[in-house]
Amino acid sequence: MRKFLMSLLMAGSLLAGGIGAALADDASAPAATAPAAASPTEQAAAPAAAPAAAPAASAPADASAAAAASDAAPAAPTAPFSLDSSKINSGDTAWMLASTALVLFMTIPGLALFYGGMVRKKNVLATLMQSFAITCLVTVIWTVVGYSLAFTPGNAFIGGFSRVMLHGMNYIHGDKATTLTVSHLAPTIPETVYFVYQMTFAIITPALITGAFADRMKFSSMLVFMTLWSIIVYSPVAHMVWEPTGWLASAGIQDFAGGTVVHINAGIAGLVCCLVLGKRVGYGKDVMAPHNLTLTLMGAAMLWVGWFGFNAGSAVAADGRAGFAMLTTQVATACAALGWMFAEWIAKGKPSVLGIASGAVAGLVAITPASGFVGVTGALVIGVAAGVICFWSATWVKGKFGYDDSLDAFGVHCIGGIVGALLTGVFAVKDIGGADGSVLLQAKGVLTTLVYSGVVSFILLKIIDMVMGLRVTEEEEREGLDVILHGERVE
Repeated sequence: MRKFLMSLLMAGSLLAGGIGAALADDASAPAATAPAAASPTEQAAAPAAAPAAAPAASAPADASAAAAASDAAPAAPTAPFSLDSSKINSGDTAWMLASTALVLFMTIPGLALFYGGMVRKKNVLATLMQSFAITCLVTVIWTVVGYSLAFTPGNAFIGGFSRVMLHGMNYIHGDKATTLTVSHLAPTIPETVYFVYQMTFAIITPALITGAFADRMKFSSMLVFMTLWSIIVYSPVAHMVWEPTGWLASAGIQDFAGGTVVHINAGIAGLVCCLVLGKRVGYGKDVMAPHNLTLTLMGAAMLWVGWFGFNAGSAVAADGRAGFAMLTTQVATACAALGWMFAEWIAKGKPSVLGIASGAVAGLVAITPASGFVGVTGALVIGVAAGVICFWSATWVKGKFGYDDSLDAFGVHCIGGIVGALLTGVFAVKDIGGADGSVLLQAKGVLTTLVYSGVVSFILLKIIDMVMGLRVTEEEEREGLDVILHGERVE
């Protein structure tokens, strides 16, 4: 049955991906000559064009002189470049330093506590360890090769190797002038800041996956899978969506802060993980209630606070768009938390702490792709929709199909990400984001991510299983991963 479900999932995803991509291409063909919808980093880069245009604005009114000035204007940079430090915006840099700390705060301690409280007591340390170890592991991977593959020019699907080991990224303090490198995607802040900011996204994405297979994967296999997944799945998806020459970015996909890159990407990988690994021992028979909802609620609160760095920070500037992203994030999250709470209240007779916390996270997920594109109306609708739909997915859908998504990584992150991505196409406001929305284009991004991440994750898991095995033994699982994998326990 498990093999049948996995085959059905893969076949359906491939078929839907082909049909959806074709429809999106047809729908977008008439607008091919129009400017593509800018990614958040492209929007942030827009101010850099202003200094170049300024000489033309102050040129003589003579038409030929104006034309000459226009011809002489430099083209927008398409790769990281060096800049005089005086051109760096201190306000933008300060905001991005703070946002970077906030996003890291989302993983450790936020996600670690959120997941740690939901597992059984015998697995809490192993769950916390996964988030902490992934933070360390991905930091090194991102430094060595991940950043270069994601955020340097290459082709439509993956970047190049110009920033491997951060080669060429520098800060040179001179006697008369100081120069440093900046990313073409964030020209008002040092490239080092942009690098670490994007690193925090690369860290939390694989950490989200661990919620789907909690209580049963070997620690060593988890480390190998996350290493390969970060390089082969995360970096290419980030490049396709956020690098201006990427396949989805050039098509006009709108993903302000990671609805596809982070949440759908991690969520579908999580579903594949729990299908390949199989159900936990005793699933459906033994009591598997959360051991400490205090930790879970604290973790959810930390995620909520940190998410402002995630969404508002994706403006890559301390400006009005960052403020709008912060506003829509707060509104959508509150609506989703209430939506899940009332849906659960109606369905089960009581509103639970776990429910309202899960609803808040669902709202955070759903508003992520939309936060820099929609207004308050969009935020309200996206929030309510995410809360109700994710509750339905994490309860009825999971029960109907029988997969063991331990902590609802798929039900909240993938489903919430899909809700947010598609509704971005409905509610995008051109005056805010600079482009109209398109549901068909958004569906193209969703389906591409589902198919690519799902298929590659399946292949990686199968290879690792053949080489070293994925799952602890039944006896070890019953004993608890804290003692078996780490030789420690919570007393």
